[in-house]
Amino acid sequence: MSAFDHRKYRPAPRVPAFNRQWPDRELTHAPIWVSEDLRDGNQALLEPMTVEQKQRFWHQIIKVGIKEVMVGFPSASQPDYDFVRWLIEEDQIPDDVTIAVLVQCREHLIEKTFASLVGVKRAIIHLYNSTSTIQRERVFEMDREGITDIAVQGATWVKTHAAQYPNVDWRFQYSPESFSSTEIDFSLAICEAVMDVWQPTPDNPCILNLPTTVEVAGPHHHADQIEYFCQHISRRDSVIISVHTHNDRGGAVASAELALLAGADRVEGTLLGNGERTGNMDIVTLAMNLYSQGIDPALDLSNPDEIIQVVHECTGIAIHPRHPWVGEMVYTAFSGSHQDAIRKSLKHQKPDEPWQVAYLPIDPHDIGRDYQAVIRVNSQSGKGGMAFLLERDYGIHLPRWMMLALAPHVQKESERRNSELSSAMVRQVMFDQFALDAPLSLADYRLSKGHQEGIDITLRHGTETLRLSGTGNGAMSSFTDAWKQHTGSHVAILDYSEHSLGGSSEANAIAFVQLNIDGQRVCAVAEDSDTVSASLKAVLSGINMASMAASSEAPVEHSSMATA
Repeated sequence: MSAFDHRKYRPAPRVPAFNRQWPDRELTHAPIWVSEDLRDGNQALLEPMTVEQKQRFWHQIIKVGIKEVMVGFPSASQPDYDFVRWLIEEDQIPDDVTIAVLVQCREHLIEKTFASLVGVKRAIIHLYNSTSTIQRERVFEMDREGITDIAVQGATWVKTHAAQYPNVDWRFQYSPESFSSTEIDFSLAICEAVMDVWQPTPDNPCILNLPTTVEVAGPHHHADQIEYFCQHISRRDSVIISVHTHNDRGGAVASAELALLAGADRVEGTLLGNGERTGNMDIVTLAMNLYSQGIDPALDLSNPDEIIQVVHECTGIAIHPRHPWVGEMVYTAFSGSHQDAIRKSLKHQKPDEPWQVAYLPIDPHDIGRDYQAVIRVNSQSGKGGMAFLLERDYGIHLPRWMMLALAPHVQKESERRNSELSSAMVRQVMFDQFALDAPLSLADYRLSKGHQEGIDITLRHGTETLRLSGTGNGAMSSFTDAWKQHTGSHVAILDYSEHSLGGSSEANAIAFVQLNIDGQRVCAVAEDSDTVSASLKAVLSGINMASMAASSEAPVEHSSMATA
C-alpha cells in the first residue's frame, strides 16, 4: 500500500439543491475592498510588523484607495493596540476610510477593543467564533446550541458597549469562522441569531462575513455556498455579504470572484496575497482581473512596483517573478511564436480601439511597465523576438528572409552564452554573420546618368586597388554588371530592402540584400551614411561571403535558411 493514500480523505459535502443563478451572471462593478494586511497578513509573518512598519503599510493601503482596512486585534496585541491609538490620536484616518478591528466573543476583550477606539469617528467591530463541525466537536466540545450562545452573547456585549459611545458611527460585523467547513443550515441559523441581537436595517446594515478559513473545495463549491446563503438569509436588504478566502487549494482569487457572481458585496484580502498557510486572497490580482474585463476596480494600481516594494520591505516576503499581473516577467515572452504574435499585434494596434494584442491581456503601460521587457531573446526564441528588439532599439526593420537567416545564429549565440541576448548582442550577431568587409571593400564610386545609369567604382582588395565600370537600371545592377565584366561571376539580386535608421537627414541607412552568386544564395547587410553606399557595401559583403565559402569548399552557413 502506498503511503500516499487518498482514501483517508472525503470530499466536501455538496450544497443542498437550490435555484443556482451565478453561472449566468456577469460582473459589472468592483466590490467593497477590505485590506487584511495589517491583521491577517501580519499574524502570518515569522516576525510581525513593528508599529513603524504598520504605519508605512497603512499609507500604502490608503494610497491604493482601499476604503475599509482591518487594522488589527487590539485586545490581543499591544503593538496592535498602539497602532490603533496612533491612527486616532495622530488623525491618520481619512474621512472616507473606515477602520475595522477583530475581537473574539469575550467580554473583557470586547471592552478593551472599544477602549482602543476612543476618539474614532467611525469603525467596524468584527466579532467571530468558530462554527465548523470539527471546531464544535473536537476543539470546543459543544453542540450547535452552545456555539450559538457564544455568538449571541458576544453580539450582545458588542451592542451594549457600542451604546456607551453614541457619537461614533459603529458598524457591526460577524463571521461564522470556518464557514467553508460549516453546515450551511447552521451558518444561516447562527447568523440569524446574531442579527436578532443587532437588528440591522437597510439604513444601518450589518456585515456577515463568510470566510473560507481553510479552502476545502473548488471555487464553484464556494460560489454555491454563498448564493445559497444569500437566497436563504432573512433581511437581505439589511445585510452586507462579505467573503474572506484563503488559498489552500490555490483558488482564493477564483473563489472570491465567483462569490461576487453569487451575490457577495464585499471582499477581504491582502495586497499580493500574504496570509496564513498559502495566503489570503490577493486584492491586486482580483482587481486586475476586473480591470482586464473593462470594469473599473476603483483602486489605483498604476504603480505596482511601489506596492511590491512596500509589501516586501514590511513583510520580508519577496514577490514571485511570475506573480499574476505584476510579476517582473509577466509581460515577457521568450517563445518565438509568442514573440512574433506580439510584434505583429502591436504593429496593428490602434490607439482608439479596444486592446487586442496576443499574449498581453492588458497594455503593460497601464501599470507603469513599458515594452522594454515584453520580448526577450534566448535559445527558445524565434525570428519575431529578435526582429522586435532590433526595431525597437535601433529602428532596424528586418525583411522576412533576413529574419529566417539570422534566427539560427542568434539561437546558437544564446546557447553558447547560456543566457538571453540583449538587442545590442542581436545586432552584433547580425553584423558578424552578414556584414563582411574583407577581402573586398568599397573605396569610392561615381554614378552617371544616361540611357542607362552607369557606375565607376573603386574597390580595395588587400593592398590592391580595382577600378571597375558598368551600367544598369540602378547603382546595384550597374555594380553587378561591372563585377561580371571583371570576373565573369554572375551576381543576381533576388531581393533588396533599405531604409533610414532615424528621422533626421543625418541618420545612417541600412541595406539588406539577398543574392544569387553563381547559383549560391547569400544574405548580406551593411550600414552607411547614405543608402547607395550601404547597398553597394551589402552586395560586396555577399560577394566576400560567397568567395570565402568557395575557397573553403563549404556552403555559406546561412544560405539554406534564407529561403526557408
